[in-house]
Amino acid sequence: MSSSVTKMYAADLSGDELSAIADYLHGLTGIRLDGTKRELVKSRLGRRMRVLGLLSYAEYLERVRAETGAEERTRFVDALTTNLTYFFREEQHFTFLAENVLAPAARTTKGVRLWSAGCSSGEEPYTMSMVARERLGERGRWASETRILATDLSTDVLRKAREGLYPADSVEKVPEPYRSRYFQPLSGDEAGLFRVSQDIRSKVQIARLNLMADWPMRGPFDAIFCRNVMIYFDANTKSELVLRFHRLLRPGGYFFTSLSESLHGRGHPFEYVAPGVYRA
Repeated sequence: MSSSVTKMYAADLSGDELSAIADYLHGLTGIRLDGTKRELVKSRLGRRMRVLGLLSYAEYLERVRAETGAEERTRFVDALTTNLTYFFREEQHFTFLAENVLAPAARTTKGVRLWSAGCSSGEEPYTMSMVARERLGERGRWASETRILATDLSTDVLRKAREGLYPADSVEKVPEPYRSRYFQPLSGDEAGLFRVSQDIRSKVQIARLNLMADWPMRGPFDAIFCRNVMIYFDANTKSELVLRFHRLLRPGGYFFTSLSESLHGRGHPFEYVAPGVYRA
C-alpha cells in the first residue's frame, strides 16, 4: 500500500462524514451514533476501507449505499453494532426468570417461550436455556415444549452464537453447577475453548432480525429480554419498540431491560416490578 493511502487512513474522520455515516446507520437500523463514537467508527470502518482499497470514509459510504452493495451493507452494520456480553450478566434477572416464569411453568402443562432480542454472541440465550433446563428438568416440558428465540442484527455475532464456542476465561465466570454440566472442554487445535452442550444449544433458535423491520414470529412469549439494546435508539424508536414487545407478550409476561435502563416516563403499558423488570 502506498504511503499516501496509509496517510489517508491515519487522517481523522471528518464531522460531515461521521454525520453521514450516523444518519445512514440510523435509517437502516434505528441505532443512533453520537460524537462519542468517532474513534469506534474510524477504527472499525477503517479496516474495511483497507480491505477494499478505498481512500476516504465518504467513498466507503458511497460503496455501502450502492445498489450492488448489499453484502457490504451487512459488513457495515456488523462493524458498528457489536456489543459486549457475557454469561449470567445481571444475574438477578435470571434468578427472577427462574422463580417467576420457569418455576410456575414447571407446575403446569403449558410450554415456555422466551426471546433474547439482541442476543449478540449467544451468552444471554444460552444462559436462559441453562436456567430453564435446571428449573424444568431433563424431561417433560424442557424436552418437548421449551423454546428460546435468539435474534440479533449482526451476522458476525450470530455466527459465533451458532458455534457455541467460548474461551476459558469466559466460561470461568459461569457459576457451578452450570459450568461443569453444560460446557465441554475441547482439545487439539481447539484446546482452551469450551462448547455449550448440545441439549442447551438445541433449545435456542438463532436468527437474524432487524428490530426496525417486520417481525415474522408470533407471540405470545412468557418473557422477552432486550437488555443493553435500546440504549442505542432515540426516544421515539424506543417507545415504538416497547409497544411492539408488549404486543408479543402473554398477559402477565415479563419484559427485561438492563439495570441501567428505565421505561419511566415513556407512557408504556407495562407495570414496573423490579429494576429492569416489567410485567405486561
